[in-house]
Amino acid sequence: MNKFKYYFILLLAGIAIVSCNKSDDDAEIVPLRDYKEQYKADSDSIMKYLKNNYIESVSANYDIKISKIPAGGTQVSIFDQTQYPLQSRDVYSNDVTYKVYYLVLREGTGQAPTNYDKISASYSGNTLNGKVFDTSYGVARDFSLEPYLTTSVIEGWSEIFPKFKTGTATAATDGSGTITYDNYGAGVMFLPSGLAYYGSGQTDIPAYSCLVFSFKLLGLQRLDHDSDGVFDFEEDLNKDGYLYDFRNTTKYPNPPTTLFDDTDGDGLADFIDVDDDGDGFTTLLEITKPTDKVGIVIENGVPVNYGISKYYPFSLVADNPNTPNTDETEPRGIPAFAATGEPDYTSPNRLRLHVDKAHHTPKP
Repeated sequence: MNKFKYYFILLLAGIAIVSCNKSDDDAEIVPLRDYKEQYKADSDSIMKYLKNNYIESVSANYDIKISKIPAGGTQVSIFDQTQYPLQSRDVYSNDVTYKVYYLVLREGTGQAPTNYDKISASYSGNTLNGKVFDTSYGVARDFSLEPYLTTSVIEGWSEIFPKFKTGTATAATDGSGTITYDNYGAGVMFLPSGLAYYGSGQTDIPAYSCLVFSFKLLGLQRLDHDSDGVFDFEEDLNKDGYLYDFRNTTKYPNPPTTLFDDTDGDGLADFIDVDDDGDGFTTLLEITKPTDKVGIVIENGVPVNYGISKYYPFSLVADNPNTPNTDETEPRGIPAFAATGEPDYTSPNRLRLHVDKAHHTPKP
């Protein structure tokens, strides 16, 4: 009897294993939901959240606490309060124009990143039901805002952080390495799932979840994606703070023309185009100074500082007194050429050499 029972148990286990394997093999792959239809549902969910929750407090360090309005409560909703007026930005992605809401607790006093720069930020994220799924516990962490990298942040971060600015950073003088920040940008973003994890979901984040992030923008690193000697933010032609690679026609089948930053119209935005004006001469060559116009040059017996080897930054730069061993003087920005053929280094709205197809290399 015991022997029979033993074999019977083995038989049941074998059936269970076969059943499990068959179930795995026949598992149905569920296609992603339609982006436009999902956005309708997300928009409704976010609007309900904004109208059913209120700002309970904002600390001196811009830590925000958001709570649900209780039944019969008289608290003013996030949507209706005026101390931190609710703002929005239109974001085109996956052939959907998303309206993304955000709060500016403080804009910041420094520089704003583009959506291709690197930043340092502290943050806390939660779902609409208030469940916190991640936090940096107030500590700055570094992120790339580039929206297409597998290691970068979600797309919503790339679209909202450029609306804020950094502040100032001060290192402790006691040798501890501690850095304190002040005047930084701080805010809250309310993201539809299409600009978050969408159908993939994450640990503690169900698929198609709308997300809320409170954050502080603490640091910024400028990047030059095409290594042409001009930072990405200086290749933002319309100066809206955003850059896009529209070669991805699946994600961007009908992009608004107002988002293009493409001087020569070749389909490559200037920040990823090594020849911005399409004249056959690379941007790097066109902004490189003649060898006899670099650094300290003796002219007529008088030393003249022509600055670093590139006509960059765009504007004149004075020496930084905090770096006594380095001379950052840049007396000339990227030149343009007047009708007379003379270089123009100073006019603020000049058409720079590297985006002027009529001129290829700077004159001495």
